Amino acid sequence: MKNYLERISAIAAAVILLQTLYFKFSGAPESVYIFSQLGIEPYGRIGTGVLELIISMLLLVKSNSLIGVILGFGVISGVLLSHLFSLGIEVEGNRGLLFGLAIIVFALLLLTVILQKEKLLLFVKKVKK
Repeated sequence: MKNYLERISAIAAAVILLQTLYFKFSGAPESVYIFSQLGIEPYGRIGTGVLELIISMLLLVKSNSLIGVILGFGVISGVLLSHLFSLGIEVEGNRGLLFGLAIIVFALLLLTVILQKEKLLLFVKKVKK
């Protein structure tokens, strides 16, 4: 059961990240606005999109999902901090949808890493050597 829950959480996080890529790569007005407000348009928008694509692919492959989770925490933390300190929770009248999705992704990544704690401990042990 634990393995199924870990896979479901990792795949759900990947799906949410993947669905935002269309808006980043197509230059959707809301996406352009967000990255313009942060002062990193267009390179930040496209770079973040590429990074989210890589993270999603890593999350979808069970053997690589821990690396995806670690990278995902970095990206999603940046998203959450950007919303809290620069953009605001509601952007362009979206009623906080993007902020809510970021919280959901963070929670899914947290669940995934908790369910992979043995794998994480082995990884930390290897890094310390």
